[in-house]
Amino acid sequence: MIRYSLAGCRGGTQRGLMALSMFVALNAASAQSHRSETPALGPKEALDRLVHGNALFVSGKTKHPRQDASTRKKLTGGQQPFAAILSCSDSRVPPELVFDQGIGDLFVVRVAGNIGGEDDLGSIEYSVEHLHTSLVVVMGHEKCGAVTAALAPDSVRQHEAFGIQQMLAHVFPSLVQIDRSLPPAEQVHQGVEANVRASVDHLRNTPELKEKIANGTLSVVGAVYELETGKVRLLQ
Repeated sequence: MIRYSLAGCRGGTQRGLMALSMFVALNAASAQSHRSETPALGPKEALDRLVHGNALFVSGKTKHPRQDASTRKKLTGGQQPFAAILSCSDSRVPPELVFDQGIGDLFVVRVAGNIGGEDDLGSIEYSVEHLHTSLVVVMGHEKCGAVTAALAPDSVRQHEAFGIQQMLAHVFPSLVQIDRSLPPAEQVHQGVEANVRASVDHLRNTPELKEKIANGTLSVVGAVYELETGKVRLLQ
């Protein structure tokens, strides 16, 4: 499991947490009102909905649901996304499109390398605690630049900007078991999965989420997006 500390996280963590607390206070009431109108999906139903949406995306038969003006107007009173997605910032991996979902369906947290740092964890906890999402998906993707950079020699990584080095420092621990004698492409392939699993383990062992997982109201799963096919492959 990867452990994070406030001291080791990206700059601005404290400001980010303060902003998040204000966000919670301002949105809790409206979110509660909206929840009373639309019951949340359970973990299995939420995952099934994502799998179905991705199948449409892969086949080129996407429906682009809930993206009209009436949906936008309805959601001014609050939100109740049925799943939270922690994904990479890569422009080729937009979760709403990949899963063929609409406005208000997904609570998306995007960061290079899909790592669950303190700011990102706070956002996910907000979606679970206040919006009652029952599913969290950590979604990496093939040929991830962050994983590729983290696998590079120290002599190469040290030339990166400070913020990038801090981000790579969170990715690197999940890659220590990768066989460096493998071809580079295979190292990255295995590294992407290992990095996703590390973030999943970190979230599953967070006290606030662990309790909900134990009572069956929350599921945290890992997945990898295949750039060429568009398929989201769930990790077991």
